[in-house]
Amino acid sequence: MRRPATASATAKVGLMRVELLFWEGCPSYAKAHAELRALLIEAGLDPAGVIVREIETEADAESQRFVGSPTIRIDGVDVQPLPDEPTGLTCRVYRRRDGRVSPTPDPADVRDALQAAALSTTSDRS
Repeated sequence: MRRPATASATAKVGLMRVELLFWEGCPSYAKAHAELRALLIEAGLDPAGVIVREIETEADAESQRFVGSPTIRIDGVDVQPLPDEPTGLTCRVYRRRDGRVSPTPDPADVRDALQAAALSTTSDRS
């Protein structure tokens, strides 16, 4: 079932593009979305600008370089890149900084990605 994106394809959070890609077969997307919204609020950014997109087919997964659900990207960069991971409709497993596995990325990785994007945006304007 196709769900509409919660923001337009050109929406941005501040001056950065924040995307949450998910596959309906993976239940952790809602938790990842809630955690992402909380981190954006903590950073003083508007969570309404998050682009939420469902990946529905293997072809979509390949074209979007989707390595599993949920995937969070800031300005097109995965918050925990997996360069050698195959694409596909699957649930993603993240490794937390303390070594635990989790269905969602470590909040510290998301914070670091937001800070890096903010710095990049600031230096692009100077």
